[in-house]
Amino acid sequence: MNVQEKFYWLIGGVIALLSIATIIGMLLKRRATTDSGRAVVDNLNQRTRAWWSMIAIFVAAFFIGKNATLVLFGIISFLALREFITLTPTKSGDYYPLALSFFVLVPLQYYLIGIDWYTLFSIFIPVYGFLLLPAFAALAGDVEDFLARIAKIQWGVMIAVYCVSHAPALLLLQIPNFDGQNALLLFYFMLIVQLSDVLQYVFGNLFGRTKVAPIVSPNKTLEGLIGGGLSAVLIGAGMWWIT
Repeated sequence: MNVQEKFYWLIGGVIALLSIATIIGMLLKRRATTDSGRAVVDNLNQRTRAWWSMIAIFVAAFFIGKNATLVLFGIISFLALREFITLTPTKSGDYYPLALSFFVLVPLQYYLIGIDWYTLFSIFIPVYGFLLLPAFAALAGDVEDFLARIAKIQWGVMIAVYCVSHAPALLLLQIPNFDGQNALLLFYFMLIVQLSDVLQYVFGNLFGRTKVAPIVSPNKTLEGLIGGGLSAVLIGAGMWWIT
């Protein structure tokens, strides 16, 4: 089975599952009679709609090619970093490191994937980025809470840019007898991660009793974590033929 045949089977299976989930969501919405029940159904339907959008984007990226995929993830990193910074207060003195983060570190990190320079890609942000950000912050001359402020920006970049960029970096892997199929690895990875999220939510609502971190995430339960995680592992193992 070649890469396109695998991709068509994968997309066909996902679309079939999403179609079933959409129909079930419509039926459950009609039958929900309580506010809590309607809230759960609405949440599931929102996740299903998000999946439809995600699948459409990944199908387009697959056919357009590697560069389109990198641009897509670059935009995701940009938006994720913006969300992170919005939730962590910054000052006018942080202008320089923020500008460096958004307009230099984000595009350059993905450019390094595009030119297959893995060695620099793997150390660029945690070494050079982490050294440059406080240096640029010092240019503003604002030293109040300097370390705390720059740490927020550094770890926002680490999570939203460096970590996220390792997903499309799967395209760089040189695997014997797997030439031209790396896009399947990326799709597989995203599929299993999203399935884990959805299944944890489902298991948590069906069987959840024990809170994991009630202050940080009130709805996260141990039962949901274990049930959803194990289910995702089993599904991932069953899809070995993709990888």
